[in-house]
Amino acid sequence: MLRIALTKGRVEEQFIPLLERAGIDCTALHNKKRKLILPLNESLEVILVKGDDVVTYLNRGVVDMGVVGSDVLHEQGHRQYELLDLNTGVCQFILASTEGFDLQKSKRLVIGTKYPRITQDYFGQKGLDVEIIEIKGSVELAPLVGLTDAIVDITETGTTLRENHLLIYDRLERVSTRLVVNPLALKQKKKDILQFTNLLKKYIK
Repeated sequence: MLRIALTKGRVEEQFIPLLERAGIDCTALHNKKRKLILPLNESLEVILVKGDDVVTYLNRGVVDMGVVGSDVLHEQGHRQYELLDLNTGVCQFILASTEGFDLQKSKRLVIGTKYPRITQDYFGQKGLDVEIIEIKGSVELAPLVGLTDAIVDITETGTTLRENHLLIYDRLERVSTRLVVNPLALKQKKKDILQFTNLLKKYIK
């Protein structure tokens, strides 16, 4: 049996239609109630976890594969596990701030974000030394109240930015949901994993 760690919530909701297009019965997922371990058939089982924990389950050998956003993989430094881009949950990392923001200011910029690693990588590639403040809540608030000069965040439509009068000054990497794999499982269950991966490929929009 293949066991998949599936990120709860939005990623889960967008993955179910892909499974169903591939002919996999997802009744157990639709009727899960509070269950976290859900056999879908005799060869596939799903466990529901938080996105930040997917790689932990992979590393400990508890699951064979995982479904998680590429933002989580990059931020945790685990991009090497990616097996397939599912092309769901598509959005964009952006650099945003209030009108008049200047990336080339002489003073050291202060940047607010939920993603310090990704933010550091971005500014490091530009050769800019910035102070990064990690924010857990509404990142958009930071430049509005003067806590930071700008923010690095994820946006899908840009609506929240516009409603808070923030402008996009640069676009970073694209974000989407990825199928990731445990390297040991790929060796031990290569045939089954590749068969499952190729099945999904046919139905990715």
